[in-house]
Amino acid sequence: MTRLELYRNCVKTMKKDSIDNAEFDTMCIFQDVFKEKNPLFKPNEKVSDSQIYKVYNNVEYRCEGNPLQYVLGEWDFWKYTFRVGEGVLIPRPETETLIENILDIVKKNRLESPKILDLCSGSGCIAITLEKEIPHSEVWAVEKFDSAFEYLEENIRLNNSMVNAVKADVLSAETSEKFRDFDIIVSNPPYLTAEEMKNLQKEVQAEPKTALFGGDDGLDFYRKITFIWKKSVKKNGWIAYEFGDGQHDSVKKILESNNFYNIKFSCDTQNIIRTVTAQKQEEI
Repeated sequence: MTRLELYRNCVKTMKKDSIDNAEFDTMCIFQDVFKEKNPLFKPNEKVSDSQIYKVYNNVEYRCEGNPLQYVLGEWDFWKYTFRVGEGVLIPRPETETLIENILDIVKKNRLESPKILDLCSGSGCIAITLEKEIPHSEVWAVEKFDSAFEYLEENIRLNNSMVNAVKADVLSAETSEKFRDFDIIVSNPPYLTAEEMKNLQKEVQAEPKTALFGGDDGLDFYRKITFIWKKSVKKNGWIAYEFGDGQHDSVKKILESNNFYNIKFSCDTQNIIRTVTAQKQEEI
């Protein structure tokens, strides 16, 4: 069998199982198996039995409803690569808006060696990217769940990062008491509502519910994190969140009620209001 024949078979199989972007997914699997950026530049090259097995095995796993990122075992975020799989949220491009926000804060406020804390860290894509992008920064990452924490530690090693990983519950006041005087606290917490959880795409259903469900209205983590962790932010320090479509007004009220000001929103590449930054006004 040639590469082109194998490719066409895989695309046909994926389309039969109603996989969106079957051509793209098949190409990603080919790139991973053949370790080539353009594997179809050699369309008539014969494929070995072991390569056929690997490709079909990955296609089958994808057709079972698993995300492409889990099939490949890794995904790019910003300019870094992160290991992902069952039990950890997949890094998404909209979260890069949060990175842009933090880099902007550091630059405009001339924070020379900022102390940054990432809550609900998951794969560590936020914490690791910030640590790599901000010279002399001290970055901490807190994650509760075993499977996600394993990926966090692995990604720190993979990216030669100096992030300090802590396995703990961010909704515990006892945890927050161990962290003080941070310039910036950042989080992309679970924010899907109960209704949204009922209508998830098949691929998203494979991701951990603990990283998705934010309570009936999707705002449980924003209420609790803002209240519990505000003492960990320096006066005039910053808090930054990612949130879901249409949640910005509610998040703003939560921040205002906890004495944060200078509240600014940013849109992602789809022009959806996606992130917020706010400053702490006084010691509370």
